[in-house]
Amino acid sequence: MSYTQFGERYFATRERLVEVMRGVLALAQETETDLGDRLPVHEIERGLGAPFLFVVSGEVNAGKSTLINGLFGRDLCRVNILPETDRVLWYQYGSPARDVEITPMLEERFRPIEFLRDFNLIDTPGTNSIVQNHQEITARFLPSADLILFVFPVTNPWGAATWNFISQLSPEILSRVAFIIQQADQREAIDIKVILEHMADLSTKRIGHVPPIFAVSGKTAYEAKRALPFAADRLKASGYPELESFISKKVCESPERKHKLETWRSRVSAALRTVEDRIEQQSQGLTAQGRFLDTIEREIDDIRERFVTRLPRHLAGVAEVFETEAVWGSKLLKRRLAVIPSFFRLFVGDRTGPQMESVFVERLQATVEAVAEEDGLEVVEFCRKHWGELGERVKATMDVDLGSADDVDSTLAAAKKRFVLRLGRAARQGIGNLKVRNQLDKDLRRRNLALKSFTFTTLLLTTVGATCGALGLPWLPAILCSLAALFLIGGITVALITRRTITDEFQKRLLDTCSTFAATLRSDYEDALRIVFQDYTSSLSAIRTHLAHEKLAIEPRLRRWHELFLTLKAIEQDL
Repeated sequence: MSYTQFGERYFATRERLVEVMRGVLALAQETETDLGDRLPVHEIERGLGAPFLFVVSGEVNAGKSTLINGLFGRDLCRVNILPETDRVLWYQYGSPARDVEITPMLEERFRPIEFLRDFNLIDTPGTNSIVQNHQEITARFLPSADLILFVFPVTNPWGAATWNFISQLSPEILSRVAFIIQQADQREAIDIKVILEHMADLSTKRIGHVPPIFAVSGKTAYEAKRALPFAADRLKASGYPELESFISKKVCESPERKHKLETWRSRVSAALRTVEDRIEQQSQGLTAQGRFLDTIEREIDDIRERFVTRLPRHLAGVAEVFETEAVWGSKLLKRRLAVIPSFFRLFVGDRTGPQMESVFVERLQATVEAVAEEDGLEVVEFCRKHWGELGERVKATMDVDLGSADDVDSTLAAAKKRFVLRLGRAARQGIGNLKVRNQLDKDLRRRNLALKSFTFTTLLLTTVGATCGALGLPWLPAILCSLAALFLIGGITVALITRRTITDEFQKRLLDTCSTFAATLRSDYEDALRIVFQDYTSSLSAIRTHLAHEKLAIEPRLRRWHELFLTLKAIEQDL
């Protein structure tokens, strides 16, 4: 059995408690939980990690050093037939190895040996030492010792010096005493039995009760543990398994140590409940913040709807603009359909339809974009003001900065630009969908056909009349020229009549399609406005992302809390 098996259950429980404590502290830091002084780390680690103190006492050359070496399977203490321990030696963990003389009678020995982290050893010179201060120093360690081993040589287990020293101990100290009959390999089993009975009888007489008594051979145990392979049979013959089991039980069932564990377990449990309250508070806060953001988004939707409800007024303005442009377009068409330009275009080609549509669309698009620019600016200014108020509310409710005004200004400026461009494109497309030009092209083709007929006839009659005049034919040139004049007058009359008719019909068709154009623009206006507010709402994405990350962080925190809680419950069951 190695030292790590001494009180293995206790050390496992202690280690789990320390791990839970560290986990609670880490979770508290992550959740920003103020634990106050509930878990003073250094105090806990110092209290829980305090090594067990074993005091080994007995007469000179009783085999104390051999007993210690046998327990830990190492040459910790020097062994010799002559007294090797001439002062009280306190073995502790430390690196590098060093010896520190505290007083001429007490020396601290630091060794980089792992078991000394959990077990400190006091090796005494001997209860029958000729130096009186040795016993006094030894006595000072006894009240704080977890286990006191009095070692008796098998050759003389009833030495008066040791028994006199034991008889002076208080009942509380005696409760932590065990007797060791060392060098048991030098006697037969029957003799050992007699010695044990004698020790029990003497204990009853001197101290009133019989403490645990073990007959062992430290030398045999040391050799068994150092042997390769490990000599289990020799270790069993040394009597050490029973002693080591007793030490383990003593470590695990130490009332003082268990009380410390329970005390700190209780404090860790209280701290964990505080962390739980904090996590629950954060979870409820995140839920409230989520509802708050939902409220903000509904608020932005309501703002958008308020702008949309004003749409009829804005569309009425667009309708008025449309009517104005329709009248202006009719006047422009009337100028283009004047008699002389009309006859001139018969020879160079007539593009009146496309040109009228292009001019009308460009003017109407510019006007709609101007209206959209005004509306967009109003929306942007409203949103900018709303953003300033919203930042204060978000800071007060969520303790999060909403973002700089420059960022939202950039977003709103881009959104306004898209709003204006979309309505401009919608206006252009809306005019194209009305198909006003189709009927205009048909009317212009019929008019041009009629004018071409009159123009051709006039030119033909004039040409024939001129030919007849050149041939010297009487009266015929005059007649033909008169007819040509009549056809010319007829063509001019047709041009004037159709000019008025086409212009009036064009204006009427435009005015008739005004409501259709406004209805088409309404849908595009709503969609464009919705996109503006979507872009504005997207400015809250950083807050949404922050909230989502916090919600995602809550889940692993809850899982870790649950794991710590279950581990703490298991520790409570162990205790």
